[in-house]
Amino acid sequence: MIRVLKLFFLGLFFVSCQSPKQSKPNVVLILVDDMGWTDLGSFGSDLYQSPNIDALASEGLMFTNSYSSCTVCSPTRASIVTGKYPARLHVTDWIEGHKYPWEKLSVPDWTMYLEDEEYTIAEAFKDAGYTTAHFGKWHLGEKEENWPENHGFDLNFGGWKKGAPNRNKDIGSNGYFSPYGNPRLEDGPKDEYLTERLSNEVVNYIDKNNEKPFFINFWLYNVHTPLQAKQEKIEKYKSLIDSTARHQNATYAAMVEHTDDAVGKIIAKLKEKGLYDNTIILFSSDNGGLIGKSKRTVTNNAPLKTGKGDIYEGGVRIPTILYAPQYKLGGKEVDVPIISMDYYPTLMDLAGITTNKTKAQTVDGKSLMPIIETNSSINREAMYWHYPHYHQEGGVPYSSIRFKDFKLIQNFQNNTYELYDLKKDIGETNNVLESHADEFKIMKNKLEAWRTSVDAQYASENQNFNKKLQHKKRSN
Repeated sequence: MIRVLKLFFLGLFFVSCQSPKQSKPNVVLILVDDMGWTDLGSFGSDLYQSPNIDALASEGLMFTNSYSSCTVCSPTRASIVTGKYPARLHVTDWIEGHKYPWEKLSVPDWTMYLEDEEYTIAEAFKDAGYTTAHFGKWHLGEKEENWPENHGFDLNFGGWKKGAPNRNKDIGSNGYFSPYGNPRLEDGPKDEYLTERLSNEVVNYIDKNNEKPFFINFWLYNVHTPLQAKQEKIEKYKSLIDSTARHQNATYAAMVEHTDDAVGKIIAKLKEKGLYDNTIILFSSDNGGLIGKSKRTVTNNAPLKTGKGDIYEGGVRIPTILYAPQYKLGGKEVDVPIISMDYYPTLMDLAGITTNKTKAQTVDGKSLMPIIETNSSINREAMYWHYPHYHQEGGVPYSSIRFKDFKLIQNFQNNTYELYDLKKDIGETNNVLESHADEFKIMKNKLEAWRTSVDAQYASENQNFNKKLQHKKRSN
């Protein structure tokens, strides 16, 4: 009897010690910058190696029809933390955006920061009793008042106005290698690699903050330009390049491996602390892969058309993986189309803390719980994009809608439409506008109605349009 009582009280002691960690699941949201749809081994790369991320995919869900909410970074990031379309937020281009005063259209006076009134995903987790921390790129406002610590994060390591590692000769900063010249990240030893430093900070945070559930925003600067990696990794991939392969860039491959190392280090720490089986991990990208101009080829998004900054699938289709240990997901591939705004309501539901306030906030995002729980679809009629800007990679002001298997693009630059059947033509090579008049009419009406509903901003006629200068600039 005494032995039974001892075991009983020992059990109570064990439960009481573990309950602060296990009462709510931890959440880690990992966002890579500019990672293309096929830039992981598990998503089909024929050069880049990502064993840690691939292992995560084998335990979770792989979303093969996943989209970023914009073809560039800041709008997608705003949509992730708010659950809203970039067009609704009027955050429709990267901050500060490209300036093309000679072009045919003038871009609108868009919002270049995240509004204070938005109830962010970090604020929602914080209100639910979580500790919150941001690591890495932010790029949602030039002023300090717009940075992570003022949008619900208890701690901010490395998030500020810059959208890429700082390169500033005046202060000696040179991109991914210390010194960083980042006001939210102290410089490390000379030539310390930024991604290794940030992942070490995440690991240290997990070590010291596991008595309460945590929400970690790990937004890497990798694999954004400048293309920089440790030389030993670059040399490794130089020896592996196959001239017949789709992916050919050794430095970019090394940057993908640095990313994978960081993810692996975090997962190893979670396992060491006994937290992995109670931690939700969402891995994604902010837009499609950067192809780059001819003299600086970066990655290859084939079979998708073009890449970051342009209007086609290569600019918005991305790899996304969800690991939710309370569900036995087992590496399933999900073909249901999803988009960046879905992350907020999904993570809320998985953590069991959805409130009326978050439901009111995430007006455009859809919870992916039907997919997770019953492998069914989600209640969404269509997905939309609106980019009233120009981009150096070829993007012009446009809107787009995906409805079922069809995608309609409205090009405001030349006032034309393109319609593609993505099920039959993922590379968007055959414009079926004339042969699918009914689909075109339905989608055009939906697109126009959606733009009205979100109060979308438009590019307008440029009174200073200079055709000769336009041609000269585009030729360079």
